Amino acid sequence: MNTPSFITLTINPALDVSTDVREVIPAEKLRCGASRYEPGGGGVNVARVLKRLDAHPIAIYTAGGPTGAAFTELLDREQIPTILVPIEGSTRESFTIDETSTGKQFRFVLEGPALTEPEWQASLRALETTIEPGSYVVASGSLPAGVPDDFYARVARIAKRAGAHCIVDASGPALRQAVAEGVLLVKPSRTELEEFAGHPLDSRDAQIVAAREIISAGGAELVALSLGAEGALVVSDEQTLFLAAPDVKVRGTVGAGDSFVAGFVLRLAQGATPGEALRTAVAAGAATASCPTTALCTAELVTQLEASLR
Repeated sequence: MNTPSFITLTINPALDVSTDVREVIPAEKLRCGASRYEPGGGGVNVARVLKRLDAHPIAIYTAGGPTGAAFTELLDREQIPTILVPIEGSTRESFTIDETSTGKQFRFVLEGPALTEPEWQASLRALETTIEPGSYVVASGSLPAGVPDDFYARVARIAKRAGAHCIVDASGPALRQAVAEGVLLVKPSRTELEEFAGHPLDSRDAQIVAAREIISAGGAELVALSLGAEGALVVSDEQTLFLAAPDVKVRGTVGAGDSFVAGFVLRLAQGATPGEALRTAVAAGAATASCPTTALCTAELVTQLEASLR
């Protein structure tokens, strides 16, 4: 049996910069510890975790300017096949600061550069030339200025025409339009699902109802609702599954949701049931959350945490 291909698409990547400081104090010059630099952004992180879990993804991403050059150099070190879509603007940065005196983490997510229509169209063309029947396409992350709200819906249409599977991890209008087109899987957080539903989802039953409304409307075959430290919920037209997260010391949440997506998609592609895929996904998300700041999980830690799940 041929191994399915994995393609990730990141239209708004970020150079993740992280460090620590004893205390965050307004108007003071704060002396920070050592800095860490990672190539980040939704689909890029998914590809990085897939590689660590012994899959073979292709990462399509945009990059430009001095920040983009640094981003590309860091991503090349991961030895993941990539397709770079050059842009005029400079790739954004995101900053994560650990306050060592309290254990709090502060995350500053900068706005990405505006893309021209030829630039975002080039991203779609890169997907069209790479995709093949049976591929798993993960379109993930925020949309920068200049990119239309239906961008992920366009990705979904490309996947349908190619006989591939589309997974979308987005929010707001981008998620709504992707769901209107129909995909295999969406992975909202509770806040994102509440925004989609238009009202609070204060109970598990309310969350399940909101997820089932997406499925019954033909928006997705699976809805994976990530609930942070609580665990995750997966809903299909046939079943509802909940799995509590393993007990780990959370050291950072950057990339945890992307790690969840990577674990889930990998196991689905391997023929696992949604329940089996959920176990790997929860373990991968928790593994990344237990790593320092912007670091991502290792395969060994994912295996260890998955074995501990009940």
